[in-house]
Amino acid sequence: MRAIVTAPGGLDALKRVDLPDPGRPGPGEIRVALHGSSINYHDYGVASGKMPSDGRVLLADGAGVVEDVGAGVDEFKTGDHVVSCFFPDWQDGPPLSGGFSRVPGDGIDGFATEFAVRPATAFTHAPKGFGHAEAATITTAGLTAWRALVEVGKLKAGDTVLALGTGGVSIYALQIARAMGARVAITSSSDEKLERARALGAEFTVNYKRQPDWGKEILDWTGGRGIDHVVEVGGPGTLAQSIQAVAMGGRITLIGVLTGISGDVPTAALMGKQAILSGIIVGSRRHQQDFVRALDTGILRPVIDRVFPLQQLADAFRYEESGAHFGKIGIEW
Repeated sequence: MRAIVTAPGGLDALKRVDLPDPGRPGPGEIRVALHGSSINYHDYGVASGKMPSDGRVLLADGAGVVEDVGAGVDEFKTGDHVVSCFFPDWQDGPPLSGGFSRVPGDGIDGFATEFAVRPATAFTHAPKGFGHAEAATITTAGLTAWRALVEVGKLKAGDTVLALGTGGVSIYALQIARAMGARVAITSSSDEKLERARALGAEFTVNYKRQPDWGKEILDWTGGRGIDHVVEVGGPGTLAQSIQAVAMGGRITLIGVLTGISGDVPTAALMGKQAILSGIIVGSRRHQQDFVRALDTGILRPVIDRVFPLQQLADAFRYEESGAHFGKIGIEW
């Protein structure tokens, strides 16, 4: 079976290889014919060599059709559409230790290939009616936004949400928040992207290039009350503005480090707001099952900017690198 793997040299060195077919599933396993994925900043870090892993099959997200089930598997049957879990061992409860050592496309082989035989518990059902690339967007970006707002944030109608930028997590946060009756503000350096965000229901938009003090702009939009939920994907370069924008007792969920992995935190301002600052990485299988049940009601469809064939995976990463995308970038084969 064909696969795309990493090699020293980054995106220009990604290799198409032929791997042995994984065969039939054993007890507790399923065999999945893979047909779709989506790419994330984490995948880009592995593929570009920022997180070196020579010979690793890429992509954390995988969606496809069950071809065979092993003994003892009752949850899935042949023909079911399924989607992978970012943390295949984290079934429920508090997060597990181990970092990314068991994450597909990083610590273990991912889904940039034609078939996979894995434990049934490493997948959930895909949302009803979703195409394979659409389904694959839920496992990292979608689930991160869902956990930040719903599982951790306990989002309710009438709350205010701030999403930073217009990448996959932020657009999912916008869609989830609007579907649940919350008001949304969003930032971007592109007026065109802000217009697209308004079409999706964003009520207030700020171009952070023209308004570097965007935290105050958003605070003023709320009449000085502040934002209930900040989905913070930037990290140290944006955290001070997020603290300015957040409400007294509000929540800032740190889920990205696009501006760096360390930096100053205005602790006095954070304390003065009595805000909750928490970090999360994606979610558990139970979180994903809850998210799929919500998606099965038809509350939203993923926003996919472009879809690339698997053999053009390096080009998909270059497109992500350019920052031109709005929402997710899909892969299909």
